[in-house]
Amino acid sequence: MADTLRRLVNSSSFSVLQDKVERWNTDYHVMSCDQNLNRCCELIELTAKIQGQLFTILNLSAAEGGHYAGVDTLKTRLLPWLSTCFSMARPSLMDESSLQLIQDSVEKDRRIRELSASHESDVQKLETQLCSTRLQLDSVRADLNETQMELDDTKNKSASSLLATEDQMLQLKADLHSAHDQVDTYKRQMDAVDDYERRIRLLRDEVSFLSTEKALLQERLVRSRSPSPLPRLSRSSSPIRTESPTRAQLTISSRHARLVSRFNDLYAVERLEAQTLLRRYISDLEMVQKIIFIAVVESFKTAKLAYRQFKLRVRKTLSPSHFGPESLEDAAVDYVVRNLDLYDVQASINDVINAMNVNPRISFPPEVDFVLISTLIRETCRVAFAMQTLDPPLDLAFSSNGELHSDNKYRRSFDSDFTAPLVMYHVWPALAEGDAVIAKGEAVTQRGAMWGSKSRSRSRSRSVSPGRSHSLSPSRSLAYNGTRSLSPDRLTASRL
Repeated sequence: MADTLRRLVNSSSFSVLQDKVERWNTDYHVMSCDQNLNRCCELIELTAKIQGQLFTILNLSAAEGGHYAGVDTLKTRLLPWLSTCFSMARPSLMDESSLQLIQDSVEKDRRIRELSASHESDVQKLETQLCSTRLQLDSVRADLNETQMELDDTKNKSASSLLATEDQMLQLKADLHSAHDQVDTYKRQMDAVDDYERRIRLLRDEVSFLSTEKALLQERLVRSRSPSPLPRLSRSSSPIRTESPTRAQLTISSRHARLVSRFNDLYAVERLEAQTLLRRYISDLEMVQKIIFIAVVESFKTAKLAYRQFKLRVRKTLSPSHFGPESLEDAAVDYVVRNLDLYDVQASINDVINAMNVNPRISFPPEVDFVLISTLIRETCRVAFAMQTLDPPLDLAFSSNGELHSDNKYRRSFDSDFTAPLVMYHVWPALAEGDAVIAKGEAVTQRGAMWGSKSRSRSRSRSVSPGRSHSLSPSRSLAYNGTRSLSPDRLTASRL
């Protein structure tokens, strides 16, 4: 009996019954008829379960007292209550099941209350968020209306400014067209002025030359008419001549700037064109860059040799008839500057290709020839030949594989190791005037440059087929004939 009573106390059945009655009283006017009836039946069922448990305790208590214990109490209190026609059916479930159902019902009610409270809280939060969202929407709508008004205003202003800008553009185009016309007019005037100056210089040279010839003829006439033979005048006994600058000396600064700019153009234009052409036949970029570098170096060597030979022939030709105010050396240089078109550049191209054919540092496929880069060789020879007419002449700076890299002479290529101190190979030579570098070259620097260059030079060989010939044409003689000869008539005509 004590255990049954304890379970009844722990289940708090009376407290649950009281809570249900109070909640029903509170929600009675809110609930419908069916809901009130269901709530009443639920309370009756709960009351019946509690009464069943109490009757169980009553039986156990009466059994503990013996056969006749508690008879008076049952007669005086229980029987009168039963006489009121209240009949209690024995519960169909066990006591433990009834208690468990009560506890489940209590737990469900508690969860329902918690869910209801949470739902109400969520609804309030959603309503609050909805109100704030509506306020934000109203603010955004106001901003949008204001922005739309500003946009319309800006469109109107832009349309008006666009019309004004179009008018200004038309005016500027008209001004530009008139400016181009003026520039063309000025260019024609400058060309006319240059033509006049050139004619004046030619006339002055002609007058000077004729004056010299006149003095020479008068001297010969005097000697032929004198009764006694006079000793022949030597050049040292002639009157003191005043040195005057030649055309080559007057234009040296402009030619210097033009040649340096042309050398840079060779690096930026002709070099890339030759590199693109060679890459069709040679996949190794390093070998292509070496071929171009060696072609430029050989072109300078060949052009310098051709200039020395050309100037020597000019000196030899001018020596018998030279009586001008300038020295023979200056006259020869001036003649070369005036007649750069007499330079046989094709012979230099052949010499450069022949030198490259026997160069052990480069290799070339047997089915093609170095004539592919003849354009680069031709332009380099012309530039190098013209650079020799400057004072002092321009030349390539000394270079060798494995040399110590100098930032004053070379730029590092993009694929270089910028921490390497030695040059692995050169991409483009540096241009120097004496000991000063005036145009930087390009070099590739890598770690172990000396070892790599030696191993590559031993492993690579010049591949030439037996039936292949690298020469483009028979070797030309450096002597000129016909209209290209350096005869006195040609010299006189050129000086005029």
